[in-house]
Amino acid sequence: MDRITVIVLLLIAVGCVTTGGSSLAKVPQVKGSKTPAVQVDMRNVMYHFTDQVTVHILQLHGLVLPTQGARFPVLDDVQSFTFAIHFAEIAIGTDALSNVLNQYVFAAPNAPIKDIAVSTADNSVKVHGKLHAKGDIPFETEGTAVATPEGHIRIHTHKVSVAQVSVKGLMDLLGLKTAQLINTDKVRGVRLEGNDLILDPALLLPPPRITGRVTEVQVQGDHILQVFGTKPPAGAPSPHSGNYMAYRGAQLRFGKLTMSDTDLVLIDMDPQDPFNFFLEHYKEQLVAGYTKTTPDFGLRVFMRDFNKVQH
Repeated sequence: MDRITVIVLLLIAVGCVTTGGSSLAKVPQVKGSKTPAVQVDMRNVMYHFTDQVTVHILQLHGLVLPTQGARFPVLDDVQSFTFAIHFAEIAIGTDALSNVLNQYVFAAPNAPIKDIAVSTADNSVKVHGKLHAKGDIPFETEGTAVATPEGHIRIHTHKVSVAQVSVKGLMDLLGLKTAQLINTDKVRGVRLEGNDLILDPALLLPPPRITGRVTEVQVQGDHILQVFGTKPPAGAPSPHSGNYMAYRGAQLRFGKLTMSDTDLVLIDMDPQDPFNFFLEHYKEQLVAGYTKTTPDFGLRVFMRDFNKVQH
């Protein structure tokens, strides 16, 4: 592997950093009352994908769609449904991004990049790591991320260092483009346009899958905020005050219960901080709380935060 190829691999590392959990897929439209789509609304939820990958959902409006072959969404089976986002504000911390890169994107034994650590500086995202294919040489990259008019995420790299030596100007000097030097056909969720990287973040996160249109990307402290879709009109009714996850309409199953014309709201028992929710362990949170039935047979589930449950 020559020096130019090493530089290209570093550009890919910077691109993968801004994957916070989104996709480019078009959100399907609901037609008729027989649609299998469940409406979903969330506010102020720390949503665990895994033990080490968590995102902060400030707000979310969309649908829960059954995947191909599933009759309806089953909360106990993350492969049975997709979150199709109409609008959302979702932030992911740099620690969670580092875990995504190490555990999913570059997890293969022969991956060219290892030991990745993500950080932020002002409006830039930095990545530190090792070039595993070149004897674990340390590297650092810095770049900025924007949403394209098509709803993709474009990464523009403006600084690359290998073993603390800056090499960014080398490709410009040689008149080379990244797309001429590396084939991204086998890289999930990544394609190249010149020196820019275009990302499909939905392919980089563990299930449940998320689809939606990214319209804005911001760096806020040690978090990266992604905005999806168009903000709903002001004054839209809220399913509940405080922190919650609300599911309405169609069919939805969780545990031994299958709801028709679903009316389910999961409510944070402690609204002083975000609703800490882990789908894989929701039964423990459920047991630690209590439920109420509405006059219309809706279900209100008051749940303990996952990080406050005795495991």
